[in-house]
Amino acid sequence: MKASCRFLCTAIVAFVSLFGVGASSAWSQSAATIKLVVPYPPGGGIDALARIIAEQVGRAQGPAMVIENRPGAGTEIGTEVVVRSMADGNTLLVNNAALLLLPHLRKVDYDPFADLAPICNLASTPNILVVNSNSPFKNLDDFLRAARGKAGGLTYGSAPGGLANVAFEMLAHRAGIRLTFVPFGGTTPAINALLGEHIDAAMADYPAAAGQLKGGKLRALVVTSRKRMEALPNVPTAEELGYRDYEVEVWYGMFAPAKTPPEAISRLSDWLSSAIRAPQVRAKLAAQEITPVAACGADFATYLRKQSDDYGRAIRESNMRAE
Repeated sequence: MKASCRFLCTAIVAFVSLFGVGASSAWSQSAATIKLVVPYPPGGGIDALARIIAEQVGRAQGPAMVIENRPGAGTEIGTEVVVRSMADGNTLLVNNAALLLLPHLRKVDYDPFADLAPICNLASTPNILVVNSNSPFKNLDDFLRAARGKAGGLTYGSAPGGLANVAFEMLAHRAGIRLTFVPFGGTTPAINALLGEHIDAAMADYPAAAGQLKGGKLRALVVTSRKRMEALPNVPTAEELGYRDYEVEVWYGMFAPAKTPPEAISRLSDWLSSAIRAPQVRAKLAAQEITPVAACGADFATYLRKQSDDYGRAIRESNMRAE
């Protein structure tokens, strides 16, 4: 009888540990290392943000966050890595608008709303239309005038299906010009091509272009936010130049595979919110013109739905096609 009781009690404890209150502890113990998949090459704004957040979480919370860059296919490759990972909170995705844009442009093997669980919108920053400093284009009017006078338009580079791709096509549609798209694996390769004068323009978030702008190798023509940037006070916004409602902000969000335990999502949200609000993190982000957001849970989910609707509308209006 005593043996049967011991067996039954042991079974109950094991069951509770697996499916009851012990689930949070089990997850915590398995999260000694958390992999952050960045679906872009190293060096861009999203990569920089991921590393800043990973360092802070590791310092303040304990688990090491390891960055894994998996660029390609407009972020689809890296996104699928996370979608197909175990839903245990130990493999996460750091992505931006490309996550929502791709399904509007072509068939992809994931549904951003069904296959991923949003954790937090971490931060945002404007895009900047940049040209080589040797370019004859001193302002946006120069650029648009040249595009109108050249068969096929000027060339620009970006990741296919990314926000920069959409931002250029939106501008072309509103300005009544044609531009020729040259695909690259991400912002950094596009900027390298621009520096080599292989393309006429690129659209970059400030962290990706800051070094070249400060070094005088790139020239900024316009920013896509509603307000001018402190780091570029002489660069006008698109709205100032007559393109009303042309606002293309870069947002950076973190996601887990769908069906990740709620307690894991909750704890990750707490860690990320704490990290993004840390004074040292805010100082690093401010230096790169990145604005902390830290909107998590339902607020982030609602934001994503609205952004997806807005992107779809812009793509249809611009008659944009996937490359």
